Amino acid sequence: MFTNDEEEFFRMSISKFENMLKTNKICFFDSEEFENIILHYLDSGKLNLSKKALKLGLDQHPNSLGLKLVQVELLVFENKLDKAEKLLNELQAIDPRNDEVYIQRANIFSKQGAHNKAIECLNVALQYTEDFADVYSLLGMEFLFIDEILQAKNAFVKCLEHDAEDQTALYNVVYCYDFLDNHTEAIQFLEEFIDHNPYSEVAWHQLGRQYYSVKDYRKAIQAFDFACVIDENFVGAYIEKGKSYEKLKMFSQAITCYKETLQLEDPSSYVYRRIGFCYESLKNYDKALKYYLKSVHEDPLMDKSWISIADLYLKKNDFKKALQFVNKALGIDEYNHLYWRRFAIINKDLLFFEEAELGFRKAVEHGDTFLDTWLLWSDSLHLLENYEDAIEKLLKARGMFNDEYEIEYRLAGLYLLTNQTEKAWYHLTNALALNYTNRSLLQELFPTVWKNEMVQRCIQSFGKEE
Repeated sequence: MFTNDEEEFFRMSISKFENMLKTNKICFFDSEEFENIILHYLDSGKLNLSKKALKLGLDQHPNSLGLKLVQVELLVFENKLDKAEKLLNELQAIDPRNDEVYIQRANIFSKQGAHNKAIECLNVALQYTEDFADVYSLLGMEFLFIDEILQAKNAFVKCLEHDAEDQTALYNVVYCYDFLDNHTEAIQFLEEFIDHNPYSEVAWHQLGRQYYSVKDYRKAIQAFDFACVIDENFVGAYIEKGKSYEKLKMFSQAITCYKETLQLEDPSSYVYRRIGFCYESLKNYDKALKYYLKSVHEDPLMDKSWISIADLYLKKNDFKKALQFVNKALGIDEYNHLYWRRFAIINKDLLFFEEAELGFRKAVEHGDTFLDTWLLWSDSLHLLENYEDAIEKLLKARGMFNDEYEIEYRLAGLYLLTNQTEKAWYHLTNALALNYTNRSLLQELFPTVWKNEMVQRCIQSFGKEE
């Protein structure tokens, strides 16, 4: 990381180098300038300029170890690993205590998938390096590659001990704690880190996220507040604070947090959706609809906002409009069983039973496991007078949901409609035994069956036993 003066000097070096290329006038740069210029272009993805800078650098400084190490980095970037390794062997013979030699060798091993060998090289580099933070960060990444999460976490912690401002290392430490599902230790680590680095907005933000994970939403809000005080433009902290207020059902405060982000950066579909949800929770449906519509305007592929609009119209019993927006959501995610379930229920309410049957079938195909879905599916088939398929669906449901009176009453009714009386009495008896009180379900779904004298006698005789 450059100081301000170094940054200015670096910019002048880049400008001088690019001017040299335009004029074909050769200028002198010291070897360190060339290293920075090469790495700048490499980081920017300008490989040709990196190569030009390297060639000119080696022409001016043919014996520069630093430039040759940068050459190794370029060769590795181009996946010319054999050439890179050969050059590294030469450099190691010249300077066996150079940490960059071992770091680059580790880089080669890592690209080859030999992460344990890369770790060995980095451990050697630790013996010679002055930049411990960088080596520990590389070690942490290698441990992550082989799923040694605990060792990765320890490496990133050591990186932070040498460079507390390395935000990537801080994020990686928290990632490791999250992966290990150890939020309590993560909180302890972050609180200790903050004791020594009280103005780290990232640490406060991550602490808030950990408190959110353990459902201590008030402490989460306090932590996010500190992050926002340190960096008043920290959009992520405002969003997380809003989510915490939502969990506490403090929807007005959540809206304030979300609206703050709209002042700090371009509006996002996600934030509009969250604001819409909060207004809906406050039963301000007009404003909820306004923000859901803003959400889909910002991102027409935000299926969750389309489905939220549909749900608002369902609350108003406007089934036709609700269906219109459910179809929008299904157009984006046709594999979502919850969307298909809504599609089916709305069509059933609109008396479009064929579409309803399709919806329930698709919902089950895509993973719906609700008993209610199977019951409504069979009801749709019943209304289509497809009795055999309705029975088949109920028998499948019976295999998944044991002793459900709603299944038994339906089977009794369907078997009587298809003149399978023996099976009908079996399931009617089961239904009455499971839930005699709700026997009116049979009347509701099968009014003609309910009027059957034998059915009434069965119910009455069973009622006497009760």
